[in-house]
Amino acid sequence: MEVKGDDDYGAFVERFELRPPPHSPPHQPLQGLTFAVKDIFDISGRVTGFGSPEWAKTHGPATSTSPVVLAAIDAGAVCVGITVMDEMAYSSIDGENVHHGTPRNPCAPDRVPGGSSSGSAVAVAAKLVDFSLGTDTGGSVRVPAACCGIFGFRPSHGIVSTTNVIPMAQSFDTVGWFARDPITLTRVGHVLFQLPIEATKQPTRIVIPEDCFQCLSSPTDQISHILNKSMEKLFGSDIINHENLGDYIRHKVPSLGKFMSNTSENQTSGIPSLAAISHSMLRLQRSEFKANHEEWVNTIKPNLGPGISDRVSGALSETSENIEWCRAIRTELHAAMCALLEVVRSRWLIFKLFSLVDTFN
Repeated sequence: MEVKGDDDYGAFVERFELRPPPHSPPHQPLQGLTFAVKDIFDISGRVTGFGSPEWAKTHGPATSTSPVVLAAIDAGAVCVGITVMDEMAYSSIDGENVHHGTPRNPCAPDRVPGGSSSGSAVAVAAKLVDFSLGTDTGGSVRVPAACCGIFGFRPSHGIVSTTNVIPMAQSFDTVGWFARDPITLTRVGHVLFQLPIEATKQPTRIVIPEDCFQCLSSPTDQISHILNKSMEKLFGSDIINHENLGDYIRHKVPSLGKFMSNTSENQTSGIPSLAAISHSMLRLQRSEFKANHEEWVNTIKPNLGPGISDRVSGALSETSENIEWCRAIRTELHAAMCALLEVVRSRWLIFKLFSLVDTFN
């Protein structure tokens, strides 16, 4: 990989400043903070590059700005530039870009920064900005945050607006953000969620899926012990519940049966129901990517980097077979998770999905 190593760690595609209006009210929640934006968010008057020089050359300037970017600026933060991302947000989430170069990981310079929101994570880790915006379809905020040793947050799908954000696969695309400390992460969250500080509630029940820890390459018992003790210290032991998530999903998502039989044949370890969920998710993701970008790819025939080219080709060859079945699985899974979490009562699930995506892909 070609690693960029200049003063900004190769994190930026373009540097500029967008400041709050001159007569903004004092004491704004993000006042005094700087942030950077992944090259997937529209900024009025600028071309959104989508990680691809050929995309930038074949698209005009945006006519409006993403409401998420505007919300951060209106809250007092200063946007200082656009960051590097994987081409079309469709990589193996390693953070490499053959055209712009790979941002250098400040935490581990000899390793990849993770992607597709690579530049946004690196900008925060290198202390070039206080926070940054990214997107997460299958781990693209969580993975680079882990690689770069910072905090990354992916909220529930649909909670934060994706208007004026180039879609990759809109059933999964989610706006997320990075920060070096949990206080800044929380401040940004309150702005993007449009919630007052006092609206924060304590959980009434914490669900820990014990079977998922068996999929980790790290010492399972040690991580589970640390998590349990941390939750007990913060919230007490009475509200902690342990769940076998694989069994729960297998019973609550009946449409999974067909995919479980197909994926089990090629699976030697892991959790069959979650492997089937991953298979279904990838089918939907490829289908939506194809619907969004097939015409542009076939017309422009862009020079895509290694790995990206294979993934795009695979998406364009996707058929509609079983897609409705995949949508049914998504609907059933949503209902099952809402029931498990008892969403109305603000119950929690402690679950590192990026580890599972890595396990089952």
